[in-house]
Amino acid sequence: MQHVVLNMADKRLWTPDEFKLVLNLYFKLPFGKLHRSRPEVRELADLIGRTDNSVALRLVNFAACDPAIHQKGMTGGIDKCQPYFDAFVNDREKLAFESEQILARLQNTTIEQKYAGILDDVKDVKGEERERIVKTRVNQNYFRLMVLANYDGKCALTGIDIPELLLASHIIPWAKNKQERLNPCNGICLSALYDKAFDQGLMGFDSKYRAILSSRIKEKEGKEYYHEYFAPIEGRKLAIPAKYKPDTGFLEWHMDEVFQR
Repeated sequence: MQHVVLNMADKRLWTPDEFKLVLNLYFKLPFGKLHRSRPEVRELADLIGRTDNSVALRLVNFAACDPAIHQKGMTGGIDKCQPYFDAFVNDREKLAFESEQILARLQNTTIEQKYAGILDDVKDVKGEERERIVKTRVNQNYFRLMVLANYDGKCALTGIDIPELLLASHIIPWAKNKQERLNPCNGICLSALYDKAFDQGLMGFDSKYRAILSSRIKEKEGKEYYHEYFAPIEGRKLAIPAKYKPDTGFLEWHMDEVFQR
């Protein structure tokens, strides 16, 4: 990661909202790409009235708080960032949604206006049910951004790097484990076909991250599509992220509870 130096002109104290916004961005950036020159870093710096350097430094501080990284950072910065990192890990849904609300407000919009594209079908839903759906959709979108960043925008099986064709596959489904819903170790970036197959239990991954095909798929061995799309990936190992590896315990759960043997 690039070493950054705090601009001495940027001396005002950081607010809780600013820490939350930088942490929000931290999880959306690929491993090792926390540089001040990143467009996302510059955009956030402009929104909160900070220098590019100071935002990049806070990103490095958060990396130092992350046990998956073990990145060295300034001790003082780590002490300030650690409580926010821990709070996120303890309640990812709350902090993810809250930081998205703060970001929308600074962008002079509302959370519902910003995410109108994924909320269009609930425009007639009212009250607490609407609030629940909005929070769920926004957080699911945040999970997708985290997982795609974790895999550097590429399908872990095929290397496809067209965002419109990529999905963030939950290993343990959203509805099955609230605590792990937004855990990046509970996600794999897969292209649409393999995401669907994984979601339906037609394929899984063993403890060494190798693809396993169910009997439902293998019985189609004589079909042209089997040899084109499934035979090449049987036994293939997932591309393992440098940051958050798929949790092998979660993969085992999927093989036990979802995979169609």
